[in-house]
Amino acid sequence: MQRVRILKRSECVRPQDAPADALVRVFRVPPEWAGRRLDTFLAAQLRSTSRTRARSIAEHSAYDPAGQRMKPSERLRAEHFVVLWRRPPDESDEPVPIDVLHEDEHLLVVEKPPLITVHPTARHHRITILSLLAAERPGEFLSLIHRLDRETSGILMLARSQAADRAFKRALEDRSRAETGQYGLTEGDRPDIGKTYLAITWGIPAPGLIDVPIEPDVDNPLRVKMRVAARSEPSTEARTQVEVLGTRGDYALVRLRLLTGRQHQIRIHLASRGTPIVGDKLYGPDERLLARAADGELTELDRQRLELPRHALHAHEYRLIHAVTGEPLTLTSPLPRDLEEFWDEQGD
Repeated sequence: MQRVRILKRSECVRPQDAPADALVRVFRVPPEWAGRRLDTFLAAQLRSTSRTRARSIAEHSAYDPAGQRMKPSERLRAEHFVVLWRRPPDESDEPVPIDVLHEDEHLLVVEKPPLITVHPTARHHRITILSLLAAERPGEFLSLIHRLDRETSGILMLARSQAADRAFKRALEDRSRAETGQYGLTEGDRPDIGKTYLAITWGIPAPGLIDVPIEPDVDNPLRVKMRVAARSEPSTEARTQVEVLGTRGDYALVRLRLLTGRQHQIRIHLASRGTPIVGDKLYGPDERLLARAADGELTELDRQRLELPRHALHAHEYRLIHAVTGEPLTLTSPLPRDLEEFWDEQGD
């Protein structure tokens, strides 16, 4: 079997016109992409990026490993490399407070603000939850136990040691496996972990259990979208318990209990019932809104359709047994101000 060569960033020659603080990404060209255009290739590789934006990136930021600029129309060769040297995105210098909900020697629980990524990415490099916490707690071990989407606010748990990281992640995995009947785990074996979210929806969802399998939408060019699975398998099973707390016009405030923990589970489950979350750029009125928002190209009409700058989803309450100490924990984060104000604006 032929080994796939990996090109390290340190092997790439810095172009003369690359910004001093440029972020570097290296893409290997698989054989199936031989002969295809560079801009088409980048549009497929860069998640949540429109074709127009991908062409601009190819034109201004794409180089070969020797530091020579590549053209958007350039035809690619198999097993060659494309190197992007991109200026870091503009990020506010305003301090972002990260409120602590719980802290002990094993576990740190914080209240994640909306519109902040949990870990550094090509788009969001400096203002992230992990970056901000590292600046506040230099040298401290912190590892994400779970993740929240950039636009989702609320409870976020981090482990303060490798042992705690393994213990909490195992508890979350066992919970999901028990719910879907995997590995012989039963109700009695299931860790007692309850994860509850609050959301505001367009339309009024029916209360009760949504038991709809989901899977990655491999046919979608955005590459981050999930879809309802054609058939149910243990790896696709997803269950969400829905409770309607109140209605105002054609909006609903709902409480959602996660029985499994699939990517975008709540968002796609509600959308599958015809009641997507207010502000959802991927599962709401038009999935193209996600790419336009990522590229800073939302129109005023787009913003009016979305109604909120972010989707109205909040990690509200976690009930669990501490995976190291065995202590029962109840962690609560109230509905944040932006969602509370939007709900109040809808009247009684």
